[in-house]
Amino acid sequence: MDLTQGAEKHKYDRAKKMMLWFGIISMIMTFGGLTSAYVVSKTRPDWLTEFDLPNAFMWSTLVIVLSSLTFMLAKQSILTGNRRNASALLIGTLVLAVLFVALQFNGFTEIIAEGYYFTGSESSITTSFIYVLVLVHMAHLLAGIITLLVVIYNHFKQRYKKGQMLGIELGATFWHFVDLMWIYLFVFLYFFR
Repeated sequence: MDLTQGAEKHKYDRAKKMMLWFGIISMIMTFGGLTSAYVVSKTRPDWLTEFDLPNAFMWSTLVIVLSSLTFMLAKQSILTGNRRNASALLIGTLVLAVLFVALQFNGFTEIIAEGYYFTGSESSITTSFIYVLVLVHMAHLLAGIITLLVVIYNHFKQRYKKGQMLGIELGATFWHFVDLMWIYLFVFLYFFR
């Protein structure tokens, strides 16, 4: 690769990274707006103050933190040339992502079993806010799972190696962002009731 091609590749890689960061910043603004509305709505007389988050949300937080760790270790394994370990860690990350989704739905089921509904005439403003916050996060998680599947596919096609890590770097950055966003939401919902 000559200097011109190297400079073009560097510009191309930098542009992709910037686009990802613009997307992440817009998502941060979305969640900032939603959580601000939640804080303002807490002053309403019909706000539920005795409402507790189900334990499934705590367990899902632990699972998503572990998924970030496995993704990070997979990236390190690729850098050191340990493809077999990287494959196991990427598949493990996917399994943890699916477990996270299952725990989220379990949490919703627990909330409904306690008699709190998210929509309809029996819903409250509190549970509707939780529903919107978690569903918006789940949409981003779905994008993260699709990204993870693309990373796994490209890994098995042997497209990542030292010096060619852009795809996995972008995927890992987005995945860690989705994880951090859930941690933020969980802590926010836990402490701001």
